[in-house]
Amino acid sequence: MQNHSYTDRGTPCFAGGGKVRVLVVDDSPLMRKMLTSILSSDPDIEVVGQAADAYQAREQIKALNPDVLTLDVEMPGMNGIQFLSNLMRLRPMPVVMVSALTSEGSTATLDALELGAVDFIEKPKVKSEAVLNNYTRGIIEKVKNASRARVQNFRPHVAAVPVQSRPASTAATGSSMQRLQSRMSLTSGKMVAIGSSTGGTEALKEVLTRFPADMPPVVITQHIPAAFSASFAERMNAICEMTVAQATEGMEIVNGHVYIAPGDRHLVVCSSAGKLYCHLDDSEPVNQHKPSVEVMFDSICKIAPRKTVAVMLTGMGDDGADAMKRLREAGSYTVAQDEATSVVWGMPGQAYKRGAVVKLKPLQEIANEVISQIQKI
Repeated sequence: MQNHSYTDRGTPCFAGGGKVRVLVVDDSPLMRKMLTSILSSDPDIEVVGQAADAYQAREQIKALNPDVLTLDVEMPGMNGIQFLSNLMRLRPMPVVMVSALTSEGSTATLDALELGAVDFIEKPKVKSEAVLNNYTRGIIEKVKNASRARVQNFRPHVAAVPVQSRPASTAATGSSMQRLQSRMSLTSGKMVAIGSSTGGTEALKEVLTRFPADMPPVVITQHIPAAFSASFAERMNAICEMTVAQATEGMEIVNGHVYIAPGDRHLVVCSSAGKLYCHLDDSEPVNQHKPSVEVMFDSICKIAPRKTVAVMLTGMGDDGADAMKRLREAGSYTVAQDEATSVVWGMPGQAYKRGAVVKLKPLQEIANEVISQIQKI
C-alpha cells in the first residue's frame, strides 16, 4: 500500500510504503466510532484522527496530513458540501462522502461528486451481521481506492441549467461538432453502450453533454446505489440535449434517448420485431456488481455488436472488461478512457490490457470519437 499527498491538482505524488491515513469527519459520535472501528479493522488503514465539524476537520488536516477523508454530508455550521468546496479549491485531496439514503442526501452526494469527491457510500443501517460485513468490505475498498485515485480539478459548483434555457449549441464542442451533427445519418439499430464506476458520474456528464439531440440511443451501466440512480438520471436530463431517463422494464430504446440502469437491476438490451427494448434483470450480482457492465455488454453482443460503439469510462475493478473484448471480437468499435484522465484506471485499464480496446482516448475527446465512429457504422 502506498501513501501519497497531492502536490498538484489531479496528480498523485507517492511518498512510499505504509498505511492509508484516514481522517473521519462526522458530527455523530456514534458514527465516528463506528467508522473508526470498521476502518481500523483493516491492517492497511490507520485512522489518524476524528473531527465533529468542518472547523475541527480543517485543523486536523493541517496537523495530521491524512491521505483520505471520510466526510459526512450533513453537519452543523458548515455542511459537508460547503467544506468540500473550500477544501478542493485550497487543498485538493481524496474524499469519500458518507451520505444518508434520502432525496436530499442523494442530491448533496451528486453535488459532492461534481466538486471533486472521489466516491461515496451510504450511512450504514446495521440490520444483520451480513449487512455489516458487506458494508465493512465496501467502505474499506472505497477508502483504499480513494487513496490511489486522481483528484479531479476543482470546478465551482453551478446549478444545472435546463436544456431548454440554453443556446442550441451548448452541448456541441464548436463548429466541428456542429458539422458532425449536420452529417449525422441514423440507421435503425445503431447504439452506444457505456460502462463506468468510480468517478463515472462526472465522466458521463462530460461525454453526454457533448452528444447532439439526434444521436442514436445510449445505454449506460454506472455502479451507483438505487437511491441515487434516478436522481442522477434527472440531473443529466436537465443538462443534456438528449433525453435522459432511468431505464424501466420494457422501455423501447429509440434515437435521441439515454437509458441509465437502475442502481439495483442489471440492464439487458433485448430485440423484438426489429426494435430494441430494456429488460431489467433482478438476478445475482456479476463481478460483485448489480447493475453490471458485463451483463449489459454481453446482451448487446448477442443482438447488435456490429452496430454498437462501446465505451469504458473510469472505475475500479474489472467489470465489463471481458465482455468488451467479446464485443470487439464480434465487430463493435470499442473506446476506453485513458489513464491520465481517469479517477481510477481499473475498468478501462483492464479492458485495454485484455485487448478489448480499439482506441484509448482522453475523457474530453471520447464524445467526438464516438460520434465519428457511429457515423461509419
